[in-house]
Amino acid sequence: MTKATIIVDGREIKAEVGSRLLWAIIDAGIWVPNLCAIRGLEPPDGGCRLCWVEVEDRESPVTSCTQPVFDGMVVRTRSPAVDRLVRAGFEMLLSTHRLDCKDCPGNRRCALQEIARLRKIPLRGKRLFKIEPDFPVDESRADLGLNPNHCVLCGKCVHVCNHEVKKGVLDIANRGIESVVSTFDGQPLAEQDCGDCTRCAEVCPVGAIYLRR
Repeated sequence: MTKATIIVDGREIKAEVGSRLLWAIIDAGIWVPNLCAIRGLEPPDGGCRLCWVEVEDRESPVTSCTQPVFDGMVVRTRSPAVDRLVRAGFEMLLSTHRLDCKDCPGNRRCALQEIARLRKIPLRGKRLFKIEPDFPVDESRADLGLNPNHCVLCGKCVHVCNHEVKKGVLDIANRGIESVVSTFDGQPLAEQDCGDCTRCAEVCPVGAIYLRR
């Protein structure tokens, strides 16, 4: 693979030409907000709209998970334009997210809390109308629970279920604000061919799928 030299926030780093910029930045120890990025997934989903950066000579910011690396690129992870886009995407996610952090299994391990803290964005924004989801919670399995009201539809649980452990249990059902991670026909997890697999809970960034202890 051909190596490229790129500058990120004034720091010179090496990365493979054509690789995804997000992973080059993260591998260099530089934090960029993201929820849906899955290393090696091609094409990238780009659904969460949080990993914005500026690339010199580009007219507008780009999502770093979809941007290929090229030699000599100059990247900024923070700017007024980048911060506005990250904030807008974050507020959109939270507008359909049930915020009951105190009782959430993902509390203090949640990517939303981390983004809010590091980018100084309030979890309870006031700019957008709040649509409170009210999906049923599935705790049919003794060791695993699924609360779609906390889900950000990042797709990581679906990917690991279908492409890594190859169980084929989870998928995203419905459209629009009714979209939800679900089993086939909404049947309980306890009735699926999961065995004792809990990989979906391990990759969930917000505790929507969680281990029951």
